[in-house]
Amino acid sequence: MRSVPGESRARFWHHGCALVLLLLGTLSNPGASADAATFVADGTHAFHAPIGPYTSLSESDFVGVPTYTATNRLVVTPYFYWYDVFSGEHLIDSDGTDALTDHPATFTGFSYRSSAWHRQQLLDMADAGIDVALPVYWGEPSSRIDGRPVSQQPWSYAGLTPLVEARDALVAQGRTVPRLGMFYDTSTLQFNAAGQRIDLTTPSGRQWFYESVRDYFSLIPPRHWAMMEGRPVVFLYAAGFATRHDPSCLETLAAGFAADFGGRRPYVVREISWNVEADQTYAWGGALGFKNPGVASLGPGYDHSAVPGRTPLVVPREDGAYFERQWLACLRRAPRMVMVETWNEFHEGTEIAHSREYGRQYIALNRRYADLYRQGFRPPALIGPFTGKRLVEVELAATNRSSGLLQLESADGVTQASIVADSPCRVMVGTEHASRYLYLRIDDSFKWAEVMEVVVLVEYFDGKRGTLRVEFDGSDPTAPFSGAYSPSDALALNGTGAWGTATFRLRGARFNNSQNGGADLRLSSGATEIAVRRVRVLREGLSAQRLDPESGFEMQLTAVPGRDYRIETSENLVDWQLGTTLRPLLPQSRYIDAAAATAVARWYRLAPPDR
Repeated sequence: MRSVPGESRARFWHHGCALVLLLLGTLSNPGASADAATFVADGTHAFHAPIGPYTSLSESDFVGVPTYTATNRLVVTPYFYWYDVFSGEHLIDSDGTDALTDHPATFTGFSYRSSAWHRQQLLDMADAGIDVALPVYWGEPSSRIDGRPVSQQPWSYAGLTPLVEARDALVAQGRTVPRLGMFYDTSTLQFNAAGQRIDLTTPSGRQWFYESVRDYFSLIPPRHWAMMEGRPVVFLYAAGFATRHDPSCLETLAAGFAADFGGRRPYVVREISWNVEADQTYAWGGALGFKNPGVASLGPGYDHSAVPGRTPLVVPREDGAYFERQWLACLRRAPRMVMVETWNEFHEGTEIAHSREYGRQYIALNRRYADLYRQGFRPPALIGPFTGKRLVEVELAATNRSSGLLQLESADGVTQASIVADSPCRVMVGTEHASRYLYLRIDDSFKWAEVMEVVVLVEYFDGKRGTLRVEFDGSDPTAPFSGAYSPSDALALNGTGAWGTATFRLRGARFNNSQNGGADLRLSSGATEIAVRRVRVLREGLSAQRLDPESGFEMQLTAVPGRDYRIETSENLVDWQLGTTLRPLLPQSRYIDAAAATAVARWYRLAPPDR
């Protein structure tokens, strides 16, 4: 989503500073701090001392510092503090052109070096209802310049001291402004001054990871920390910039942080791409569409037109209507934390900060919905074309035919149109990822409750041995990615060479667009190439159609074909008797109760088949 170091706007960082390159190797005592750099036996691999003064903390450093708890509803936002009008950093591309798609309201004093600029941003965030600012940090061990004070270091370090000064001044005035967490921009694991791509499964890689987080907090006094249950909040950007990672990088982070910061361990919110256990999970890309794998992310729209070398991608703001829809989706299934993406990323046009293009419109909009969020307001269910419907489906072909169910392409969910055994379909093709997926999104107006039970019918070609399952956005927090990829039972494929229909019953579905690309569910086939021609999502039940005085009461039955369903009737809602047993041939079929034509009152209920 965002730019990474090495793209046009990052060139000012690389070209404007005389960076020292350090080759990292195996390091001793990765959790310890020191007053000077220490070295391993061969003297070639440096372990930096903390760059800032706020380490070797004790409990007394946290006296009176507030902390959030799991009962708080928090609104957080990434804060891009990399701009500098005086040098042109992140404002002018290397060819002299404007690097920004949108623009700040004024360029006067627009600099990470200016306490006045940080002060105004914090005040504006408070007006917008932001609880926690997440400064987006690119500091990494090889970017530090030996022997220079913090003010002469690259912007990631130099910009934090004026930010601290700004917040100190506001607090002294009695102003309530956002507390400071950390957004660790992990793109520095690949794009850095050392020219190395970091392997987080190695001792040196883990130390690199730890030092990056440690140096940030060494520059922020604890009185400004945003803490959850007494632990400082750290958001991790995407995992893919590292060559490899495993849980050891977070274990090293926790142990090292505790040693340097008075026993405190970070409260880590991982981007969904990290295959590790963390305290919470979010998915980057909320500006492109609401996501909620644990921590929700949403934004006002997207436009990276000013970024060189990118394929055009625009999500229109619709004069605020798009942003409001994202917030309304969030309020319907509100989590404990919402990340607004972003405060001021002007290159990609995702800012809600005061801007030349939009004024303070999004500050006011965010405040309105942030207040509703903290009040626990839940808007009514979305009314749309599939409200009250019991079936949505998509027929897959070169041009899909969608009725409330949309198939999505994703980096790990690529399909190719084909014809298999005379049937148009789409084939789940292989990518660099281990498994093959087909992603699907359900129209929001079909979703009738916070937690739902549905049946998914998949028409597939059984061409090879393997397995097929549905992974769905569910409500089980112990399922993968906080439930966003809850697995169904697996269907065994036998390679019969014929088309068949698989039935998957999904219990506890929340369908909150939490999967990649805002999907609600995906088909997963492992490494097996599978062709799919139709997917249906149905809610079993009876729907009234009409009462004919002569023929009786007509209903529509939505059910799994080939299974027995009992329809029971009652005259008083107490005594029930069997009306009929049906075995439908189609997902939706008619049932007419002739006896209803003469009944004074009659109720019906459906008994699903044994499961």
